[in-house]
Amino acid sequence: MADDNSAIVEQAEAAGETLAKVKTEIGKAVFGQDRVIELALSAILAGGHALLIGAPGLAKTRLVDAIGTALGLDNARIQFTPDLMPGDILGSEVLDEGADGSRAFRFIKGPIFTSLLMADEINRASPRTQSALLQAMQEKHVTVAGVRYDLPAPFHVLATQNPIEQEGTYPLPEAQLDRFLLKIDVTYPDLDTERKILVETTGGEEQVVQTALSSEELIGLQALVRKMPVGETVLDAILALVRDARPEQSGDERVRRFVDWGPSPRAGQALMLACRARALLRGRLAPSIEDVEALAEPCLAHRMGMRYDPTGEAPGLNKLIDDLVKKAA
Repeated sequence: MADDNSAIVEQAEAAGETLAKVKTEIGKAVFGQDRVIELALSAILAGGHALLIGAPGLAKTRLVDAIGTALGLDNARIQFTPDLMPGDILGSEVLDEGADGSRAFRFIKGPIFTSLLMADEINRASPRTQSALLQAMQEKHVTVAGVRYDLPAPFHVLATQNPIEQEGTYPLPEAQLDRFLLKIDVTYPDLDTERKILVETTGGEEQVVQTALSSEELIGLQALVRKMPVGETVLDAILALVRDARPEQSGDERVRRFVDWGPSPRAGQALMLACRARALLRGRLAPSIEDVEALAEPCLAHRMGMRYDPTGEAPGLNKLIDDLVKKAA
């Protein structure tokens, strides 16, 4: 056991240096979004997918491109539109005719067969097409004409979504939102960052993102994340938070009154893995309460629903989660 622990410590220390290089490379392309970068990398290290929500023009596409390059992953991009069909994502069969007149079906793989898929403006596609992608995300394979085709390993989806109040969007159903390990809000940059963006991205040359990791090394880091120890204090805080966010189990009167549905055990699993991944990104050997506090909203907000409150007394969901995590910690 002591040898196993020392091996984990050694691997974690080496991983910290490597991941610092990864963040530096991504920072060459995306300015002032350290929190967004950290959350996206946490989702990938935890083996999951992430949903990036923000207005157009906030470098979401640029971020995904930079992450793919820095992690050494083959990547593809799908622009979701209302007329996009499931076959445009998964692939389809075509009928080939041989020189001798024989005919046979051949499967042509769709863009989903890549290691890092960017689903751009996912909420502009129809629910049927959204479901095709999200089912593949969960099962890590697709089935076409009764034949199973496994997706590459690793396989991650970073989807972007415009705010749903914009025209021409289809909000993702709650069950499909649950497929995303983290929901990441991408906000407008501060003044100094926006000045840097204007100066450095409109000149003649831009810094080129270099590969700092291979896909095999990434798989190794994902395995390391699952081996990292979690202290009883952190485990208890995660359990208390998730259970207190459910109206059926909560001791908080606001949750019982204003929350329609709470997070499932999958939310606790996501928070546990994300805390480990964030700790590794920050060069620590085990997650802390601070990780739970930082990741509570990205893990839980899309897994909870607020009731309609005509009185206007209901707290904002983010404020409610913040209060619950402080109580759990």
